[in-house]
Amino acid sequence: MPGDPRLSRVENVIYAAPAQSLAAAADLARAHGYAVDILGDAIEGEAREVAARHAALALQATGPRVILSGGELTVTRRGDGIGGPNAEYALALAVALKAAPQIHAIACDTDGVDGAAEVAGAIIGPDTLERAKAMGADPDRALAINDAHTFFHKIGRQIVPGPTLTNVNDFRAILIEG
Repeated sequence: MPGDPRLSRVENVIYAAPAQSLAAAADLARAHGYAVDILGDAIEGEAREVAARHAALALQATGPRVILSGGELTVTRRGDGIGGPNAEYALALAVALKAAPQIHAIACDTDGVDGAAEVAGAIIGPDTLERAKAMGADPDRALAINDAHTFFHKIGRQIVPGPTLTNVNDFRAILIEG
């Protein structure tokens, strides 16, 4: 059975795909001397649960290494805070890592919008929890009420690139220094 003739003029081109973004990040990391683990480009699940699993992997890893992942995470609303899955992942990761030395991470959405906010995500490092304490931000409370955007805004660790007009996937990288 022939296709719809109206579609004969249609051409579909994929310019960017989740696997390509992770492969490009992996190439860059390798060029800078890092071993790379790609966990997948279609990881799904509750942001805080995925973060806990990824924290366990990072704590067992030896550096220099980068752990990459993509996919769309979700957040079960537990409070009335402001946040999206990438910021919640980053906050849960920081809590699970407990200021582990030499581990940094980024979690953001490639379109520049995490959830409903004009924030792509956040970055964390070994100083995140100490920085939060110094600035009066409580990571456990923020996580309990889904208020990751407010938390990262208060400590100056939000990623706010503006709309990128390219929605490839969520992107997560955990860097373990050697």
